[in-house]
Amino acid sequence: MEYLLKGMFGEKSLTKVVGVFPDREKAHEAVGRMLKSSGIAPRQLRVLGPQDALMSRKELFGRSMEPEQRGIFKTLFLTHIVAGLAGTLIGLLLFTWLLRSGQPMVASSPLLAGIAIVGFGATFGLLIGGLLALRPDHVWLITAVRSALKKNQWAVVVHPTDTDQTEVAHKLLCDSGGKVLKSL
Repeated sequence: MEYLLKGMFGEKSLTKVVGVFPDREKAHEAVGRMLKSSGIAPRQLRVLGPQDALMSRKELFGRSMEPEQRGIFKTLFLTHIVAGLAGTLIGLLLFTWLLRSGQPMVASSPLLAGIAIVGFGATFGLLIGGLLALRPDHVWLITAVRSALKKNQWAVVVHPTDTDQTEVAHKLLCDSGGKVLKSL
């Protein structure tokens, strides 16, 4: 499943793991532990403090929480292509099934019915592709981090590239005493 998702999304890091800490020392201690024992590179970590809550949404979102800007454009393209084609195929299969079963509205005007059913399938596929590209799980996580920063807490944001790194990051952040949040 992870292989399929990696092919559909342009980012190397599909999951975000965040540890929220009450003070700066605990956050930097967690980063130190992670760099020593996890195999996670320094470029995969971000430490955000209360001063970062004052940054504009674009700066916080763009640089700290979503560092792979080029990958996002690839994600937009690929999710729309894959989901649009899947919707078209489902629409075509539905049309074929309705035509073979003798559905009167489809049998009386197969060309118009085919255009409508396949067109709606493609449209819904593209809408689902757009939803996947928006990554609602990341929006929730970014909102939670921003609200923690406004409460004078510190956040360690980890951008793991595979399932093993995700599990290690989650465990190390929990062991460091942080409140751990994770996207899908």
